[in-house]
Amino acid sequence: MCGRWPALSEANLEFCRPAADNPRMKKLFIKTYGCQMNAYDSARMADLLAPLGYAPVEKQEGADMVILNTCHIREKAAEKVYSELGRLAVLKREKPGMLVAVAGCVAQAEGEEMVRRQGAVDMVVGPQSYHRLPEMIARHARDAGHVLETDFPALEKFDALPQASSESGVSAFLTVQEGCDKFCTFCVVPYTRGPEHSRSPESILAEARNLVSRGAREIVLLGQNVNAYRGVDSHGKDWNLARLIDALAQIHDVYRIRYTTSHPRDMDDDLIAAHGNIEKLMPFLHLPVQSGSDSVLAAMNRQHTADDYLRLIGRLRAARPDIAFSSDFIAGFPGESDADFEATMALVRSVKFSQCFSFKYSPRPGTPAAGAKKLVAESVKTSRLLALQALLLEQQDEANKASIGQTMDVLFEKAGRENGQLVGRSPWLQPVHVQAGTSRIGTIGAVKIAALTANSLHGALAQTASA
Repeated sequence: MCGRWPALSEANLEFCRPAADNPRMKKLFIKTYGCQMNAYDSARMADLLAPLGYAPVEKQEGADMVILNTCHIREKAAEKVYSELGRLAVLKREKPGMLVAVAGCVAQAEGEEMVRRQGAVDMVVGPQSYHRLPEMIARHARDAGHVLETDFPALEKFDALPQASSESGVSAFLTVQEGCDKFCTFCVVPYTRGPEHSRSPESILAEARNLVSRGAREIVLLGQNVNAYRGVDSHGKDWNLARLIDALAQIHDVYRIRYTTSHPRDMDDDLIAAHGNIEKLMPFLHLPVQSGSDSVLAAMNRQHTADDYLRLIGRLRAARPDIAFSSDFIAGFPGESDADFEATMALVRSVKFSQCFSFKYSPRPGTPAAGAKKLVAESVKTSRLLALQALLLEQQDEANKASIGQTMDVLFEKAGRENGQLVGRSPWLQPVHVQAGTSRIGTIGAVKIAALTANSLHGALAQTASA
């Protein structure tokens, strides 16, 4: 399943920075659906279009170009995009020169149909082709017709992308791997993102240094199966993810490293060891399992068993005893019995997750599971999901309550909503609120946790708390 990170789950993010006060600048609005991979892609599209005079704005009204960067993971994803396109068609009638582009996985899956159904669409660009946007804009201006680009030139894309030109956040995403060769029967990613492809280590390290020079202190490595990373350097030497993380850890102003999303089959010995040996690699791992039933895992084509997963969790905890885990679960997969579901609940009780994402199964057109006959009743899927989520929430609450009274290092990322408040994250990715000055943004400080709310921890700087 497509990569996720708790801070962005279920997000519809609007990527924007204020446009320069320049009448010659063109206004660009990018609406981003879904995962952090799309958030990364949206930022790079903005960088790519900046030399053409496009500056991001906060609202689509009045924009010269609107890009919908779509995600195909969630249910009824395409319908949501068509609904948004209907609203854009109205805006386009008010501003006929507005360009409307659809990017991302829905574009890849339904490009030609999208153009046929919605005449407001000028350009359709797949997730591996967005580096061609400047050329597509020129072709549209020349031919005044619809322009489609939905090939899979991942290597060409990475070679063509410019260095990021904008200021980075304290925590920055960096794509190192794209595509998927696993072909889980419920997932569209292999069909919309293409086969697995890894960037060269030199290009990744160069981008990381650029991000650090612009303010990043935490690097989050992204990939559909990020631990399947297999880069080749300029000397023809193979790099795995563990070696890449070790090289990133040598960059002086990189304080923290994370990666997502992983597949259990690609968790090799080197990467497990890295969790114990590389201090900058944070003790939090998102490792999707989807089900605790071997029969369901086989039907999903996950190619691992529940016991394989549990033994892997044990090895990771042996390497890094304080590591915390999050995962993905699907409730009500076709053919799932009551016993299968109980096996999932048993796995959850055994692992004790600190965060998780869980969903009812919904078919994705074109995937093998979409044609399954032994469907689970909607009411049963709902009841199972509610039971699963109750258990997962209980475990999350237990993990957060265990933080009270503890002192932990927090990387401060931004100002909070309250006056004089900062928001940062613990090593275990928990949001932490502290009263402190903005000069601490981008630094790590020891915080003693005093309280918690539904979604975050609250504390005080350790020297203040002990005074």
